[in-house]
Amino acid sequence: MTFHIQRAQLDQVDALCSIERAAVELFRGHRAWPSYRNVSVPPEVLREAIARGLVWVAVIGSGEPVGFVWLDAEEGGDAIGVAEMDVLPSHGQRGIGAALLEHACHWARLAGYHRVDLGTLADVPWNAPFYAKHGFEVVDKHRPEFDFARERDRENGFPDDLRVFMSRPLPPPDPAGWTVWPAPAKLNLFLRIVGRRPDGYHELQTVFRLLDWGDEIRLRVRRDGEIRRLTDVPGVPADTDLVVRAARLLQGQAPPDVGVDIEVEKRIPMGGGLGGGSSDAATALVALNRLWGADLDEDALAELGRQLGADVPVFVRGRSAWAEGIGEKLSPLGLPRRWYVVLDPHEHVPTGALFQASELTRNAPPATISSFASGETVENAFAPVVRARHPRVAAALDWLDGFGRARLSGSGACVFLETGDVERAEAIAERCPAHFTAYVARGEDVSPLHVALARFRGVGGNGK
Repeated sequence: MTFHIQRAQLDQVDALCSIERAAVELFRGHRAWPSYRNVSVPPEVLREAIARGLVWVAVIGSGEPVGFVWLDAEEGGDAIGVAEMDVLPSHGQRGIGAALLEHACHWARLAGYHRVDLGTLADVPWNAPFYAKHGFEVVDKHRPEFDFARERDRENGFPDDLRVFMSRPLPPPDPAGWTVWPAPAKLNLFLRIVGRRPDGYHELQTVFRLLDWGDEIRLRVRRDGEIRRLTDVPGVPADTDLVVRAARLLQGQAPPDVGVDIEVEKRIPMGGGLGGGSSDAATALVALNRLWGADLDEDALAELGRQLGADVPVFVRGRSAWAEGIGEKLSPLGLPRRWYVVLDPHEHVPTGALFQASELTRNAPPATISSFASGETVENAFAPVVRARHPRVAAALDWLDGFGRARLSGSGACVFLETGDVERAEAIAERCPAHFTAYVARGEDVSPLHVALARFRGVGGNGK
C-alpha cells in the first residue's frame, strides 16, 4: 500500500476526528479507557490548527486520509509539542505513524525548534516504546512546560501514574537546506484618514494588530546570486512579487553571490486587507538578513521595507503598533489578550478605487491612543464605501454584526470580530455561512516572525 503525506485541509476535519475515535477503540480494556472514551478531539480546535498549517495527513491512493499528526505550538520558546497522532487501526503496522512523526519532526527542525515534546502512555507498545524508537526520551513530568497537560489529565480523570512525557532534541537546520518562516497576518483595529499630503498620499491613523496566523515562507540559500520563486502565486508574476522584490533589495546590502530559492504557502486571502504581501516581504527581509549574514539592524530593514510598501515596516519591526503618516510612523502598543473571528467574503475590493471615491471621508479629526483604548475610536473610513459598493462584504459585516461589533480590516475585503476568549471565537466561526470562510486567530503583541527569529538565534538571544 502506498501513501503520501500532505498538509491537512479544512474539509478533512470530520475525517480526522473519525480517525481519532477509531484509534481510541484500541484502548478498550486499558485502565486509561474511561478517560479516552469521554474525551475527544474538539473539531473547532483541530480546524484552527489546520488553518495554521500544524496538521499533516497520510493519504492513500483513493484520497482517503488514514492517519494524521498535529503539532501544538502553544508551548512557546524553543519547543513544540505533538498534540495528537493517530492512524486508522485497519492501516496499522504499515509505517504510516513513523512517516507522519518523522515528517512533523522534520518540519519543526526547519522552523527552528530545538526539540519536540509529547505526553503518552508508558505501557502501550504503540505509545512510549514506539516514540523511543524515534529518538524520544522520557523526561521529568514535573517540568513547568508540562503543567497544563497534567492539569488537563487530572480534569479528565487520566491516571497520572500511566503518563510519561518524552522529548526529542532536534539538530539545527542544514545551512545549505531549507528553513521555514512565518509571515503573520494583521488587522486594522480602526482606520481613520485625517488629511492628504502634497504628494497625493493620504495621512492615516490606525492600529495594526498582528495575528498568530498567516502565510509560510520557505527559504534555501544559494551561492550563485540567483533569486528564484519556485511556487506559483495566482495573479502575481515572480518579478512583481513583493517577496522576490524584497530579496533583491536586500541582496544589494548582503555579501556577494548570495541568492535564494523561495517557496510561498499562501493562507492569507489575497487582497483581503490582512497584509499578506507586505508580511511575506517583511519575512524575506528579516529571515534573509540572518541567513545571508547581511547583519542590518531593524531600522535599516524597516527602511528597505518602506521602499516596498507602507505596511511592510510594521511586519519588519514585529510589534502591534499605533501608526500614523502613511502607516510608517509606528509606536509599539501593548494590547489586551483577544481572539478574532476573521471572515473572508471572497470578493475583490480594489483599493485604488476606494481612495478615489468621492464619498470617502478624508479629513476626520485626529484620534488619540486614549480614545482608541476607551473604545470610542473603532471606525474604518473605508467601511461605508465598501458596504455601498461590495454586497458580499456588506453581507459578511451584517452576519458578524449579529454577534457583536464587526469591523473591516484595511480597505477590505476581510472583516473581523473581536472576542475575549477563544471558545466564543470558535463557536462563532463554526456557524459561518458556507459562502464565506472563517478563521480564528489570536492577537499578538510580538510577531510570530520575531519569535521564530529568536528560535533560530537560540533562546536567550545567543548568536547573530
